[in-house]
Amino acid sequence: MQLYGLKNCDTCRKALKALPTAQLLDVRSEGVPSEVLGAAHATFGDALLNTRSTTWRGLSDQERTGPPLALIKAYPALMKRPLIVDEDRMYLGWTAEVRAALGAA
Repeated sequence: MQLYGLKNCDTCRKALKALPTAQLLDVRSEGVPSEVLGAAHATFGDALLNTRSTTWRGLSDQERTGPPLALIKAYPALMKRPLIVDEDRMYLGWTAEVRAALGAA
């Protein structure tokens, strides 16, 4: 199980603690493989883009109009976190629904 996020993100740390077998892949230092990012965008659509982040607020209006995948590749912190890949299933965020689906209380 891979958990794509940021090592300094509190939500990612909570998820990692609850999922001891998960491997954290820091999106700033390691990025997200294109195939994973494409599959995540196909699954979650524009919800993959975190428009509430500090990074988003720092972008110009012109930059914000770019394609979501290009924005996430250029600014990895724009991806909603964590993105959890468990074999052929993907989960976005650390909501109660995601915790229940993964068996993490």
